[in-house]
Amino acid sequence: MVAAIEQANTILDKVRPYVQMHGGDVQLLRIEEGTAYLKVYGACVGCGLADATYNRTIGPLLIKEVEEVTNVVFE
Repeated sequence: MVAAIEQANTILDKVRPYVQMHGGDVQLLRIEEGTAYLKVYGACVGCGLADATYNRTIGPLLIKEVEEVTNVVFE
C-alpha cells in the first residue's frame, strides 16, 4: 500500500502545478479498499470546471496508473 500512496502522490505532484495556477490544490488523504480519497482546496471548491478536471482527468489518471486504485472520491 505504501507504494500505491507514493505512486499516487507522484502523479498528483505532476498535475498539482496546473491546479495551483487556477488558485486550487489537491491532496491525497488516503487509499482505502481500492478507493483513493482526495481533498480539493481553494478556488477549485465550487468551480464549474473542477468536475472536468478532477472526474475526467485526475481520477481516471490515478485509476489507470495506480494498480491498487479502482475508484476516486473527492472530498
